[in-house]
Amino acid sequence: MLRGLSFFLVLLLFVSSAKANGREEKCQLTQQITARIGCVIDLSSRVGKEQKIAMEMAVQDLFKSTCAKVDLHLKDSLGNSARATAAAINLLSSKQVVAIVGGLTVQEAALISEIDNITESIVPIISLTSTATMPRSASPQRPIFIQIANDIVFHMQCVAALVGHFQWRKVTAVYEHNNEFSSTSGIIALLSHSLSSVNSEIEHHRDFPSLSSLSNSDAFVEEELKKLRSKNNRVFIVMQFSLQSAVFFFEKVKQMGMMDKGYAWIVTDEIASLLDSVNISVKYNMQGIIGIKTNFFETTASFRQFKTRFRRIYGLQYPDEEETSSPSIFALRAYDAIGAITRAVTILQHGNATSEELSQKILSTASLGLSGMLEFKNGMLSQPPTFQIINVVGRSYREMAFWSPRYGFSKSLMEKGMDNGFSEVLGSTYWPGGLQTTPNWWTPVNVDRPLKIGVPARGAFKQFVDVRHGPGTNETRISGFSIDVFKAAVEYLPYQLPYELVPFNGSYDEMVKLVYNKSFDAAVGDFEVISDRYHYVEFTQPYISSGLEMVVPVKPDKLKEKWMFMRAFTTEMWFMLFVTHLSVCFVVWLIENEHGDNPEIKGIGAMLWFSVTVLFFAHREQVHNNWARLVLAPWLVVILAVTATFTASLTSMMTLSQVHPSMLDIGTLHKMNATVGCNGNSFIVRYLTDVLDFRPENIKSITSIGDYPNAFEKQDIAAAFFVVPHAKVFLAKYCKGYVTTGPVYKPSGFGFVFPKGSPLAIDISEAMLEATENGQIEKLEKQMLAGLSSPNCNSSNNLNGGPVGIGPGPFSGLFQISGLACSLAYLVIVARIVRKHLQDLSYTRLRAMLTDTKMWRHLA
Repeated sequence: MLRGLSFFLVLLLFVSSAKANGREEKCQLTQQITARIGCVIDLSSRVGKEQKIAMEMAVQDLFKSTCAKVDLHLKDSLGNSARATAAAINLLSSKQVVAIVGGLTVQEAALISEIDNITESIVPIISLTSTATMPRSASPQRPIFIQIANDIVFHMQCVAALVGHFQWRKVTAVYEHNNEFSSTSGIIALLSHSLSSVNSEIEHHRDFPSLSSLSNSDAFVEEELKKLRSKNNRVFIVMQFSLQSAVFFFEKVKQMGMMDKGYAWIVTDEIASLLDSVNISVKYNMQGIIGIKTNFFETTASFRQFKTRFRRIYGLQYPDEEETSSPSIFALRAYDAIGAITRAVTILQHGNATSEELSQKILSTASLGLSGMLEFKNGMLSQPPTFQIINVVGRSYREMAFWSPRYGFSKSLMEKGMDNGFSEVLGSTYWPGGLQTTPNWWTPVNVDRPLKIGVPARGAFKQFVDVRHGPGTNETRISGFSIDVFKAAVEYLPYQLPYELVPFNGSYDEMVKLVYNKSFDAAVGDFEVISDRYHYVEFTQPYISSGLEMVVPVKPDKLKEKWMFMRAFTTEMWFMLFVTHLSVCFVVWLIENEHGDNPEIKGIGAMLWFSVTVLFFAHREQVHNNWARLVLAPWLVVILAVTATFTASLTSMMTLSQVHPSMLDIGTLHKMNATVGCNGNSFIVRYLTDVLDFRPENIKSITSIGDYPNAFEKQDIAAAFFVVPHAKVFLAKYCKGYVTTGPVYKPSGFGFVFPKGSPLAIDISEAMLEATENGQIEKLEKQMLAGLSSPNCNSSNNLNGGPVGIGPGPFSGLFQISGLACSLAYLVIVARIVRKHLQDLSYTRLRAMLTDTKMWRHLA
């Protein structure tokens, strides 16, 4: 068996040798092109190691496929910019390379071009420093510098799309400082512009220097993270970090407790694309972060072959990192860069081609590489990238979705965006600390320092805010409807809100200004939402409707109370009843006395008495004629219905309080030069003087709800002005003797006060809406008013004019039936009387003729 195995190995070596010899013979028959390519990379970094192996693999593959011989000259920059520049100059001067590939930035390339003794030797520089680059204006040296990177605008748009989906209104940007990006005109400006399209913005940003430039990196990073933790923003965007810096950064983040519940982290391509290259301990420090990484096709046969070879070679050269030897986008682009240069050299037969011609050929020749389509415009990749959205969970990460500038989010590369929203594509997200719901972008500044919230201690209406100090103790008890509403809203917040209620003895306007200058973090109480206060602060959603109303004492109308029963019906109704009743009684009397058959209803007096007794169904007179009964029957039904309605209407009017204002309107107050009262600590004083033109000396400040009745009784004031909620409380407590004349104006209502731009104002507003929808705030209001109302109080004390008299409309049908019967009977009886009269007249004439003797004698 051993002999067979040995024979097989020998045969395999022989075949391989034969193939190699055959390839060499084939390449000898063709004209070989030798391309000297310089390479400057940082071999101390993971990216540099991957790029080195990938470029060496590209050299081998190019020789096998095209017989092109690539002479690769490698220089290690050790991550130092000056060393990288010096290495590039050395390659140009001593090695006569046709191009330089690696980690040279645009600033380093510009420095190389300014060296006088090598200006004529400038060659194309292919930069692999990052997966993203910033667009730059054209310059004379621009065609020489080529970046195999996408426009960073696409990266920022993808980040903004994620921020917009999670509805984070503000974020904190963190990035590592380098020469390519700056906070003023670089990456921060681009991110800010992209975020503005989703109604978000950068609240804070912080740049970190490279670790190599720090003498005490632990202390520096910890101090910076403490500053970020002290802010109230909890959404962080980490960009342009090297892998080494990112690993160290997230280790400190984990130690500082900033990977707990409530935080959210998004990392860009430079970190996310290298997550396959880090060990499990690094991923443990990054649990729950969301990353975006440039997508490339991992299912092609060429990539699978490349990956297998890459892992084997990487494991041999760096055995300590064998478990994390998968190639990243940096390795693929390094592999494609060598191929692009070699193909351009082969096409030009580089013996007579200039550097400019070579760079133009690289830029103009499109090719499909392992990392995707290599097609350039303005010195960078022109093809818009597709990003893969990942979520770090456990030992690896979960692939969530894809994003492209054209189609947005999609579940797979075959889909052109999702109409049903990103939530359907994304599914559930694992957040830091194991949180299952989307973290809020804002949280209280410091849980160790509760929010300092001011409350009015001198409010006239203690039902809203009541501040009481315990006798003999330092304990202060704060209660009331406004406080209960605030506490109810806090319970609906998705996070804990530590706060401290602090009584304030000044006016409401003074408290608003204290919130404006940050002496108070907020103010809770019966604050009216008015326009001029919006110049200083923001208000929450009003938790109770409001407005300004005038309340005056009641002045009963004694004269009208004597004739109150007449108001049960309208004048038209009384007239209709009177006329119809007399008409019916007259027709009945006329019918009954047609032949003088009914002696009980004879004469005008009997008829009038009959008309009175019929109203009460107390008539004793007998009705004998059927026509009279036909007329009387419908009318009795009318009387029955009208009597019942009259009784109900009169009862209602006597039950309801008939109130009349002692002062009708504001114009009357001005004419009488009357004094009015109001809460002197509220905005009402300014409104009375500035809008309603009251003199300051005619405005009396009243500090307690119990002082208003005394002021009215002593005639110190003729009217009082309240906001609507206060008016409700006053009328509920003193329902007898006072009435509101209606609204003077209608603002928004009562709200809580927060500083300008405070996210807590929005969160509290949303929480109050939830409490309102659940009926909790309405229940609290009813409880407040129930404790004040008297059993004898009416449900309403406004001037609605009382019950309105009833007109003939509801009885029109009965009136029509009764009137028709009466009219018909009247016509019949009149016709009968006329006929009888005519008959009597003819009989009398005939009899007279028969008894006339002279006529008979004449005839004889």
